[in-house]
Amino acid sequence: MADEAKPAATPQPGQVPAQPVLKVLTQYVRDMSFENVAAQNGKTPKGQPNFNVQVGLDAQKKADKHYEVVIKLQVNASFEEEKLFILEIEYAGLFEVDNVGEQQMHPFLLIECPRQIFPYLRRIVSDITHDGGFPPLNLDTIDFLSLYQQELQRRAQAEAAAAPKN
Repeated sequence: MADEAKPAATPQPGQVPAQPVLKVLTQYVRDMSFENVAAQNGKTPKGQPNFNVQVGLDAQKKADKHYEVVIKLQVNASFEEEKLFILEIEYAGLFEVDNVGEQQMHPFLLIECPRQIFPYLRRIVSDITHDGGFPPLNLDTIDFLSLYQQELQRRAQAEAAAAPKN
């Protein structure tokens, strides 16, 4: 019975609730692809490229209190109509999370955990683009709260559109 999950303890009146605990156990590149399209086509890009950056998030429970959170990033760089490079990377972190209620776990995993590992992903993207023959790409900070809220809104709209109309 020691392996059973215990619900978050409800604090008694006058008692301070336990603070959430977040520990980064490890972080790693789970998958990565960089394609220098310009070099493959014998082109030398000149001018300021346009960047299309797409971000996705995923989280799953690995063990008791251990969760894997993945930032999925895709960057397409182009100049005028020519593709320069395509970068796809999945950067993951393994986290120990404690003292977070079941209702708060989903937003906690998809907001707070990515915030912890994003600076490392940003550095890797900068290094990859530089090593790939381009100026280093310094990603802007991502507002994971806003991203989470947008995804909830998108899902709600999709559910409303799929609901049968009476």
